[in-house]
Amino acid sequence: MIKLASVVVFYNPSKENIENISKYEKSVDRIFVVDNTDDDVIRVKETKKIKYVKLNKNMGIAHALNVGAQNAIDEGYKWLLTLDQDSKITEKNVNDLKEFLDKTKIKKIGLVSPYQDIGSTEEKNNVEYEDMIEVMTSGNIIDLEVYKKIGGFKDWMFIDCVDTEYCMNLHKNGYKVLRLNNVIMKHNLGDVKVHKLFGKEYPCYNHSPFRRYYIVRNTHYINDMYRDIFPEYCDHLLRIQKGQVKRILAFEKQKFKKLKSMYKGYRDYKKNKKGAM
Repeated sequence: MIKLASVVVFYNPSKENIENISKYEKSVDRIFVVDNTDDDVIRVKETKKIKYVKLNKNMGIAHALNVGAQNAIDEGYKWLLTLDQDSKITEKNVNDLKEFLDKTKIKKIGLVSPYQDIGSTEEKNNVEYEDMIEVMTSGNIIDLEVYKKIGGFKDWMFIDCVDTEYCMNLHKNGYKVLRLNNVIMKHNLGDVKVHKLFGKEYPCYNHSPFRRYYIVRNTHYINDMYRDIFPEYCDHLLRIQKGQVKRILAFEKQKFKKLKSMYKGYRDYKKNKKGAM
């Protein structure tokens, strides 16, 4: 079986988030906990298996993932499991992903992902695996040799769209993004509420104004970088943002703050501003 390191990114984690590590600890060989919280509180005790990296400042999800990846590379690991603090991954999920990588003859795999069960009504295809345009970061196993070749995660994106860009970058460089449909991982997207209007359902993600800024800004950068490879999908991502404006106006709170942040994100994209807001 492959040797596997993992990185989990903390930001103001709850007690439950911290205890979540125990749910997958036995299935990995090393755990790098990278804490992005803006304080000097030590939240995790280091062990032979766990290394705690305290950043003392929110450097963004991309930077934290890169810190974990570099630690894993420095210790000689080829494979890295990337996790959010609230990831509901199980030991069986991880072991199933490892077993696939251990036995597969498929070449040029950049990443393998479980099927993310977000509670939607979408039916998954009845095939063992699919090569996806993008998957969410949580629960993926990435090839660190490939990670180095493509330049890792984009620090300047800070948060949001980091996973989309990484997957598209893999494809651009000829690597596969495989989702294993028989490995099902529960995933909570946050404060999702479904509203009904005129017989139709409208899921609203209720992202904060802070996140709305990065989603808009980074989506436009992704369109610039990958439109030549994925023109239809880039159009789809941009249409989603236009649709979010209508849903915010119709259903969400903090309408003015969110729309103002979205406009600022677009304006900063036009100014070529990157990094933290």
